[in-house]
Amino acid sequence: MERNILRRAAVTATAFTFTIATATASFASDCSSKTKKSATNQTSVMGATVYKTGGQYSSASTYSSSTIIDAAVSTPELSTLTAAVKAAGLVGTLNGDGPFTVFAPTNAAFDALPDGTVASLLRPENQAALTNILTSHVVAGNYSAADIVALVEANGGKAYIATLSGAKLKVKKMGDALTIKDESGNKSTIAIADIMKSNGTVHVINGVLLPKSDGTS
Repeated sequence: MERNILRRAAVTATAFTFTIATATASFASDCSSKTKKSATNQTSVMGATVYKTGGQYSSASTYSSSTIIDAAVSTPELSTLTAAVKAAGLVGTLNGDGPFTVFAPTNAAFDALPDGTVASLLRPENQAALTNILTSHVVAGNYSAADIVALVEANGGKAYIATLSGAKLKVKKMGDALTIKDESGNKSTIAIADIMKSNGTVHVINGVLLPKSDGTS
């Protein structure tokens, strides 16, 4: 019986050692030896290496010579946005010189809309409404997260940013988070900031920004 107990203890110790070794190797592979950042993980979004940190949003801060649209097309997590931009006929605009600042909703953000909303917006007869929504995510000019924070702090903790559609976004800083409130009262948060492209900057957000609904004040 004593031999069985010792055998089980040895197996447990071996498993524990393997787990620690595996975790250590995984952690080491995720850290970048070329940076001073204490990132715990990294991923690639729109061609930029993004370091995930303990904050509410992470910053890519990586420049690429590709345009906003070129990069979005190659990113699976933005496939719904890409399809919408194509349906609205905005590819040429967002491939232009700009510069533009784009708040890019993920597929999950579009999925959170009421059932059938996206399919309806992608129909040719609803192109005007789709264009209005998409251009409510685009700002003329190049604004990094630091620029937006500075604007918010200079205006008493909140700032209003005008979009290409004419809609105004209300931006606030809450702790480490940058939140955006659209004209319909919906709130989104910037998840990944500062994806820098040749014709502007992209901030990935977790919600869809909607212009003011008809009949609302």
